[in-house]
Amino acid sequence: MTSRPRSSLLRDYPLLIAGGILLAVNLNLFLAPSQIAPGGVSGTAIILNHFTGWPIGVMMLVLNLPLLAIGFRRLGRFQFLSRTVVVIVIYNLGTDLLQGVFPAGGITSNLLLNALYGGVVGGIATGLVYRGSGTIGGTGILSRIFQKKTGIPASQVYLLTDGGVIFAAGLVFGGEKALYSLISLFVWGLATDFVLEGPSVVRTAFIVTDRPERVSAALLGTLGLGVTRWQARGSYTGAQHTVLFCTLSRPDVDMLRAAVSEADPDAFLVIGHGHQASGGMVRLVGAETSRRTGRKSRSGRKPAGPRRRTPRAASRRV
Repeated sequence: MTSRPRSSLLRDYPLLIAGGILLAVNLNLFLAPSQIAPGGVSGTAIILNHFTGWPIGVMMLVLNLPLLAIGFRRLGRFQFLSRTVVVIVIYNLGTDLLQGVFPAGGITSNLLLNALYGGVVGGIATGLVYRGSGTIGGTGILSRIFQKKTGIPASQVYLLTDGGVIFAAGLVFGGEKALYSLISLFVWGLATDFVLEGPSVVRTAFIVTDRPERVSAALLGTLGLGVTRWQARGSYTGAQHTVLFCTLSRPDVDMLRAAVSEADPDAFLVIGHGHQASGGMVRLVGAETSRRTGRKSRSGRKPAGPRRRTPRAASRRV
């Protein structure tokens, strides 16, 4: 499997750190002071803090531990764990450390402003974390797994996974604050999608290569992506080439470029935009990926299309 270039690591970790700090600031400035709990582990911690007075950051850290175990198994093992732990530690412990820095009541008492800005800032922070190939833990881990399997946009997955927490917040803090929590959750999902994916939610890749087997193996080994291939002829030279096609998410583009460049430095690569991909096969991890993607069709070719229906989107908040 192709390892990520050092330049990618130097780019990713500043994004993870910035995202973790923004999340901690967002919780202290907009969400906790106004008792807006837009789902996730952080919303659960805000509710528990109301009854127990325990530090919100410490409670988030404890609640994240079992979810980390699930993500370790489903979302990339040690690469997932290392990046996610960085974000969780900064976010959870930073929440408690920054509590005394900001005003106890936040910067405004207006619930609508807190809900909107809490969603925007939180979505930007989450998008940065996912641009760094990490996750913020919490129910975001569950959202990311569910989104990868079903292809439902992140903004809708958030509503499914965090609805119970918002309902509980409504019982504790009142129906009005629950409605503001829904607004914050919706805006959070939109901001995350935009930062992570831009105006489109899927990328398409066309690769013209004379080494199709090596490039296909690199994409399968690095990203777990199946490809469709066909023969083509250059109009100028008349030479025969192979065109490979696959779809992927925006955070995987850099890894695809690196894998293609290493497998065939002379390959011609075009990255395009798409709105949504459906059907085909879902990208799997480990031995199951190799077993299913390695299965050939009756025509002797590998199954067409990528193993994922839609890109991973931002796993929302915790």
